[in-house]
Amino acid sequence: MNDAAPAPTPAPAPRKRARVRAPELIGKGGWINTGGKDLKLADFRGRTLILDFWTFCCVNCLHVLDELRELEERHRDTVVIVGVHSPKFVHEAEHRAVVDAVERYGVEHPVLDDPELATWKQYAVRAWPTLVVIDPEGYVVAQHAGEGHAHAIERLVAELEEEHAAKGTLRRGDGPYVAPEPQPTTLRFPGRALLLPSGNFLVSDTTRHQVVELAEDGESVVRRIGGGERGFADGTADTASFNEPQGLALLEDGSVVVADTVNHALRRLDPATGEVTTLAGTGRQWMQGEPSSGPAREVSLSSPWDVAWWRGRVWIAMAGVHQLWAYDPAGDTVAVTAGTTNEGLVDGPGAEAWFAQPSGLAATPERLWVADSETSALRWVEPDGTVRTAVGTGLFDFGHRDGAAGQALFQHPLGVTALPDGSVAVSDTYNHALRRYDPATGEVTTLATDLREPSGAVLAGDDIVVVESARHRLTRLRLPEEAVRVEAVAHRTRREPTEVAPGLLRLDVVFEAPAGQKLDTRYGPSTRLLVSSTPPGLLRGGEGAGTGLSRVLDLDPSVPEGVLHVSAMAASCDDDPENPYPACHVHQQDWGVPVRLTGGGADRLPLVLAGLDA
Repeated sequence: MNDAAPAPTPAPAPRKRARVRAPELIGKGGWINTGGKDLKLADFRGRTLILDFWTFCCVNCLHVLDELRELEERHRDTVVIVGVHSPKFVHEAEHRAVVDAVERYGVEHPVLDDPELATWKQYAVRAWPTLVVIDPEGYVVAQHAGEGHAHAIERLVAELEEEHAAKGTLRRGDGPYVAPEPQPTTLRFPGRALLLPSGNFLVSDTTRHQVVELAEDGESVVRRIGGGERGFADGTADTASFNEPQGLALLEDGSVVVADTVNHALRRLDPATGEVTTLAGTGRQWMQGEPSSGPAREVSLSSPWDVAWWRGRVWIAMAGVHQLWAYDPAGDTVAVTAGTTNEGLVDGPGAEAWFAQPSGLAATPERLWVADSETSALRWVEPDGTVRTAVGTGLFDFGHRDGAAGQALFQHPLGVTALPDGSVAVSDTYNHALRRYDPATGEVTTLATDLREPSGAVLAGDDIVVVESARHRLTRLRLPEEAVRVEAVAHRTRREPTEVAPGLLRLDVVFEAPAGQKLDTRYGPSTRLLVSSTPPGLLRGGEGAGTGLSRVLDLDPSVPEGVLHVSAMAASCDDDPENPYPACHVHQQDWGVPVRLTGGGADRLPLVLAGLDA
């Protein structure tokens, strides 16, 4: 018998991260925010590098920009964030447009313009947005698709700081960011304009975080409302603050509702006094699982992009969750009116319809018109709540083509304006054009071209005043009796398809709860998977919703190519038994994966939702 004390159980060895050398950063568009200097991966050695694969049309990408701001500030001497701009639309491959977007959205780190998706391919990225973390020695240690991962990356950054400080491989100091020179324009990337009863214009001066009143000439400044810095404060014209305001709507009492987009709120502006108050929203972004109806200032919103007064309520283009909501002033409440939060183009009853970043609204007595930007579509809501599509086919088809509605194409329209004859003018943003759709004839025509990123328009007598966002001005046009025709151009998203074998394809959404968290199974399954395809006939089996993150799909060999639409969600909570109120997090991502069926293609399609190990 051995009376010696038992040997202590050794502590578990720390989890080893995969040692994958990060590929070089390449992009024909060059670098932005570096003072003209070209950077290489070696320039970041000694710092933790976070690559943010984004494209400026994508509202989820804009959410990630906002999520990263605090992390970027707290770890400015040890972390460098580099945006890798990877375009979806043709317009987004223009270098000037990327430069504009970097300023428009206040990006304060270097950006690599990668118009041909070279770095995207090197890192095997499949979705916007995707974050890749590279350690101070140049190895990839994490990859996250979607938004909502800032908390996990923050923890990893702290670990890397400690680890590499101990190894002597951490280098502190200023990063390579060089701020652009400020430009002395009256407006800076304005979003929307509104004609006031006085004849003056109210304009959301988005990048300067203000609402500006202009005289009838559309140029002379009468006053500015808001302090000009990002913030969320009610008060007078001088003390109130906004955060990238967009849509404006005039109410029956003469007040104006402002869609305060990055504050995820609706604000009320009294034009008589300049006083600003909050109508709806908490200042936090709505996340899956939170209430989507209730007292207006107790329910979170998600990137409200435009507002319109229709049938006694303020309708909200809730771009951040692909829905329409409404604010009811009688009850001081908000509620969802259409959309499921799934991203796509599906018509039908409001509760079953799908949108993709609805960004513009215009009300007539019979219809609420919707510019559904990511599907490049013009849609409408009927009084009974049914959603229908006038122009547009889905997420991946766009262009500039006039003619019958079934063949016409837009490119990421952000605004829509009701015209006196019952037709509508569409601010066809990425085509730099103003277009017209006539429901009486079903025809689309072009009213004007050579407008730089028009984001909205408003009628002023016999004229239409267009917000030329990227020219920082309002432009007055005479509504012509006949539209100008342009040569037809059609595009499909340029991402190379993934080659897969026909027949059975195993789809695996890879999710690992971040360190210190576990799947939240308190109320049932913590994951959800939704699969569909374009064309629908591509899938012979495996479509629909379910709770598992793996599924076998059956691809029809007679359909040579198409797009698999995959939406995945997983919920995780802090794994601390001592904490009775653990913080919980929802990880969600939508993928549109172009596929080509070939005999030698892959029989497995992995998609990474989240996880700390690359």
